[in-house]
Amino acid sequence: MELPDFMSHASYFSANDFLDKISRVAKRAGAKLVYAALILFYTLQSKQVSKTDKALIIGALGYMISPLDVIPDAYPIVGLSDDMAVLIYVLRKVWTNVDPDIQLKAKEKLTRWFDEDEMEETNHLFDSDD
Repeated sequence: MELPDFMSHASYFSANDFLDKISRVAKRAGAKLVYAALILFYTLQSKQVSKTDKALIIGALGYMISPLDVIPDAYPIVGLSDDMAVLIYVLRKVWTNVDPDIQLKAKEKLTRWFDEDEMEETNHLFDSDD
């Protein structure tokens, strides 16, 4: 899958819009997508992350929030696949900045929307089954 120009969507990102969207689509998106998005969201707040990496994260999260993307979110199952591809792409780029506390914080937030069985897929974040 070729990645879209997600950086052009950076202007759509805001913390409030992100949290609103993630809470609305959590169950439909699945634990893996939500976990990746939360890790990026919390990594964005870290002082250890470069401005370049923060720009990538803002672009990816903006793309996720944007109503204008390659595959509209309204399409069942495939509608979020482009969002997942962008999130995983950026997560791989910034992974060295993701400390275990960020991963734990993201998993703790997931417990609001997912049970233990659903959260199992977060253990395979970089597996390409999307």
